[in-house]
Amino acid sequence: MSEWLRRGDDGLDRCMWGAGPDLQYLDYHDNEWGRPVVDDRRLFEKLCLEGFQSGLSWLTILRKRENFRAAFANFHAETVAGFGEADVARLLADAGIVRHRGKIASTINNARRVIELVDEFGTLAAYVWGYESAPHRPADGPFPIPSSSPASTAMSKDLKKRGWSFVGPTTVYAFMQAMGLTNDHFEGCCVREACLTARTSLVIPS
Repeated sequence: MSEWLRRGDDGLDRCMWGAGPDLQYLDYHDNEWGRPVVDDRRLFEKLCLEGFQSGLSWLTILRKRENFRAAFANFHAETVAGFGEADVARLLADAGIVRHRGKIASTINNARRVIELVDEFGTLAAYVWGYESAPHRPADGPFPIPSSSPASTAMSKDLKKRGWSFVGPTTVYAFMQAMGLTNDHFEGCCVREACLTARTSLVIPS
């Protein structure tokens, strides 16, 4: 078995980062990470949460995700785009989320930018899936999956030109991995083939 896999108590091999012992993380690995997503609300949510995750662990954000959803109108971009200073003050006082003024302001700004993208491309999904990339294969080094890719660098550069913030290449690559734009489950992971199969039947909205 690959050194990057871990066998669980259920006898299944998983990417070592998602094999537990935290059950919430294991569920995220098995049922969300890498499974293709075309729902605009979920795509916007993940871009926002990856921005909040910067400098923190994803598990910290995952444990606060329901609080984030409540605080940011379930990440409906049109609603968040209308947030004003009173909302910023409310969010800065909300101990259930990450109270970072710059990241809060970025989420509101990026919601407004989503509306612009939808006007141009029809859906956020149509835009982001234009940057789909092939799965990575194990490479030399201490960890065989990179922190960014040419596709994530290109999307990051384009989003920044469009006025987005907190969308560096590493943040965008984490988003791409999670939303199935690239399949980075390791070879032999029990979830990898399910993600590949889901991609074959995926219809990307225009």
